[in-house]
Amino acid sequence: MSDPDTAESAAQRRRGAKRDASQVSAVMRQVHGRDTTPELRLRRALWARGLRYSLTSTELPGRPDIVFPGARLAIFVDGDYWHGNQWRRRGKVALEEQFEASAAESRAYWLRKIRRNMRRDCATSDALLRRGWTTLRLWESQSTADTEGCVSLIAETFAAQRRSAVAATSPAPDDVASLRARLPEKTVAEFFAGIGLMRLGLERSGWRVTFANDIDARKQAMYLAHFGEAAGSEFALGDVHELPVERVPAVTLATASFPCNDLSLAGARHGLAGKHSSAFWGFIRTLEELGARRPPLVLLENVPGFLTSHGGADFSRALAALDALGFAVDAFLLDAARFTPQSRRRLFVIGAQASLLASDAPSLRAASWVASETRPQALLDAIAGNAGLRWRMRPLPAPPAHEHRLTDILDDLPEDAPAWWSDERASYLLSQMSPRHRARAEAMIAGDAWSYGAVFRRMRQGRSMAELRVDGLAGCLRTPRGGSGRQILFKAGYGGYRARLLTPHEAARLMGASEFRISGSLNDALFGFGDAVCADVIAWIATYYLDPLINELLRGAPMRVGSAPAPIEALAGEIPGEIPGETQRDR
Repeated sequence: MSDPDTAESAAQRRRGAKRDASQVSAVMRQVHGRDTTPELRLRRALWARGLRYSLTSTELPGRPDIVFPGARLAIFVDGDYWHGNQWRRRGKVALEEQFEASAAESRAYWLRKIRRNMRRDCATSDALLRRGWTTLRLWESQSTADTEGCVSLIAETFAAQRRSAVAATSPAPDDVASLRARLPEKTVAEFFAGIGLMRLGLERSGWRVTFANDIDARKQAMYLAHFGEAAGSEFALGDVHELPVERVPAVTLATASFPCNDLSLAGARHGLAGKHSSAFWGFIRTLEELGARRPPLVLLENVPGFLTSHGGADFSRALAALDALGFAVDAFLLDAARFTPQSRRRLFVIGAQASLLASDAPSLRAASWVASETRPQALLDAIAGNAGLRWRMRPLPAPPAHEHRLTDILDDLPEDAPAWWSDERASYLLSQMSPRHRARAEAMIAGDAWSYGAVFRRMRQGRSMAELRVDGLAGCLRTPRGGSGRQILFKAGYGGYRARLLTPHEAARLMGASEFRISGSLNDALFGFGDAVCADVIAWIATYYLDPLINELLRGAPMRVGSAPAPIEALAGEIPGEIPGETQRDR
């Protein structure tokens, strides 16, 4: 589909002038999905090279623009505007910036439409690959800027199909084209799955979990209660160190929210050698043994303490392990407080197989990156300290400005609900506060309206102390080991006060998982959510990092499954399309 840009409108944009509604309508009426100028130019060049093709067939998923039926080669020439590349060409950081001057309703419409097209591109490419078609997607801008280069790429791909057919062999299952073919599947192997909030966030962007692993049977029970018993067939319960690699399917993305106990500042800081966090090496062992089935992408999640554990040595060792497996890496930090009223800062590492990335892709240039919320100076310093690794850092937009407060996620429990503590228990909580925190509580009690705060008990100099937070956020949900990790709601005003634990539904909302179906005991639920990832954060990563990366990697190189080649007799002659006409409207 052609882009809605004429010479006149491009000049108008350069002058900074906005189109009015009638101009926008006029431009859109000129947009056609077939026989665009870049398509016609490419078809003429193919014809001149002696390559005979067929035009699209409605029987094929996505209706490819150019088809070589005998070679089972389908080619798309995708408009940059319609398929989510225009913002990148214009030097923007995210798709939203392309429409920042548009009215809210118009902006929302185009964001939905373009992201829907991006998902459809993945779905149709995957469908073609599953039918045994080698698929090649090109940007219109690429075809326009380097028509001869695109023709040569098509000719090389066609020749590879012919050679495979002559030799009666399949393309190597571990070659780059086969690795690339896993991208449009958007399938996930979810290691350290817990109750499934990684899955919940990824599914919002059309990703599909085909395998999950965790060692905790209680978390598995919560996982299956929400996602259904059918998910049990893809859930391998057990220690990742003992996981048979044969159980892990070939997927697009492997995620690992490995245990943070030994990395957290609140823990003993044993690091990746610790009893719990050493599970990371079980994940690495699995990736290594997957061999040709190793995923194109990986996503790690852990606490910010991962960055400083053992003076940064654990972070370096983990990234070096990914580098040894062929991954180029990136890292950033996100706080759940940007999405829900919970302070929960986490470090994320994304790895992409370096063989998929263009040789001229931006690499590490530490001096060119300015400290930001997602990449603060401490992280930039850690990246610069590991400059020997293959870094591929992508610009990220600022996380959303979140204005929700703790009161927005609270259940409206009646005053006589059993969840509220007795006066004696609430009084004891108040007595555990330091003078500074007690003063906060007394100010709330003296108020002429109900106000709310979150309380955690912490060990301070050998004493259990209650610490009250009144900034509208909950503290970071934690696993309630020994009871101290359970977050307490403090309600005060009109001269009185009440206290209770957060409910499972409140914990779910704080984790961006309001739709999660709760099962099990209160402690099981609080443990499951306290040991999970914020689903809203993961959905943001999918939207602003993973999906745009997939969208880029789908283009410019063939995708091929390692299936049986087309028979040689079918390649003897291609069904010719029309000789490209010269009278088509220039769009």
